[in-house]
Amino acid sequence: MKRLIENELIYGRLLTIDEPHLVARYNKALRAFGLPETGLASFRIDMTGFSPEIAEELGDAQYLDPNGVNRRFVILTPEQENLPVVHTQFSNTAGLMHEFFDGNRRAVSAVTIKDALYGEIEEPVDVVTGVEDLLSIDEVRFRVMSAENMLDKATELRGLVDRLQTSKTAWRDDAMLNRMVELARETGDIRQNALVPDQLVFAHRSYWANHFGGVFIFRDDRTTTVICDHQAPGFKRSRPWEVSYIDSADHARIFDYLSKSGRLELPRASWVEPSGFFVHRADMAIADLIGRTDPSVDLAGADRVFLQTWMHRNAALIAEEGIYPFLQEAIREVASTGQVKMREIRADRRLMLCRAVPDHPDQWLVNRLLARLAPFDFVTRFVFDKQGFYQSYEGYSESYRSHVVDVLGTTYLNNKAAFRARLYGLEGYQEDA
Repeated sequence: MKRLIENELIYGRLLTIDEPHLVARYNKALRAFGLPETGLASFRIDMTGFSPEIAEELGDAQYLDPNGVNRRFVILTPEQENLPVVHTQFSNTAGLMHEFFDGNRRAVSAVTIKDALYGEIEEPVDVVTGVEDLLSIDEVRFRVMSAENMLDKATELRGLVDRLQTSKTAWRDDAMLNRMVELARETGDIRQNALVPDQLVFAHRSYWANHFGGVFIFRDDRTTTVICDHQAPGFKRSRPWEVSYIDSADHARIFDYLSKSGRLELPRASWVEPSGFFVHRADMAIADLIGRTDPSVDLAGADRVFLQTWMHRNAALIAEEGIYPFLQEAIREVASTGQVKMREIRADRRLMLCRAVPDHPDQWLVNRLLARLAPFDFVTRFVFDKQGFYQSYEGYSESYRSHVVDVLGTTYLNNKAAFRARLYGLEGYQEDA
């Protein structure tokens, strides 16, 4: 992982926390969670407040996510809204955090001047034991507290202000008036500063969960579709009358569901040719084949001449493996007919030729699923499925790791937005780091 960290391919764009008062507030949140305080004078955090340095110090990467549900968060500054989420069990954690910031912008800005917000994204289950537990999560509630009790003080002051305005004798209560002055010194004028967040419940729509090897849950108007390993606990046993289950190995049914539900963009020359998507995948397939069958090859400095020579020498291997010739044929078919006849394509290869419909709300989730089904394309996997990418990276040879880092650095990291727009048709939205 050292190479990934040095090249900002993991834990990139985090916020450094090194001001003593912010460290102290973070420690109060840790104590509230029942965790030891950090002894670090400086550490980095993501949007949720997760810190890789503190995780290492505690020896617990799940310190803000102990049971894989009810994610904890620590907000020290409004700047966290623009950070990635680098450690999560749910694909929509970043989206929920964005909704919280957006719905409570004034409160977050006001409170974090003097305090820190912390708490949990509460779900209706305390532990996930099967698919049914995941299906039960249709909304979440943010349980919010503050390190310096600013929220409690603001609530108390609001009550005293209301009493002063409604009671004819309250102005004679010197103890109450003194308490109001004392609270106001800490909270400021609560009539001008909204200190208490008021939007705390958010819908839990389609998402991926990092349980049982990965579970994709797609919610439509009348149905819910679960895509995961058929051996996951509760598969086809949880609400079978209202939930459709698809084994993650059943590429034919996955293709049918995604295409019929309007989530899948089928291969057409209008987007395939300007994007270079098939060419990209063909390059990825050859590099992956070299990395798996000839790990001693140094691809970092390989040029087209080297690759063509290797391909000529290993033509039989390439033909047997089949992915590269398949993609080359698809390139030719699109160029000559403007499309690919999907009915004639093997079920396990159709999804290699597709991407998510760019303007569909589930575009990132669908692309994550497609990336998992085409693991040879490490670039697409890094963009949409970082957890899967990091797992695969651990199994790469040292020379292939060097190649992976080099390719990501010279293509994707060079201009993320432009790369996503060209290859996947996506505009905006910052992915997890």
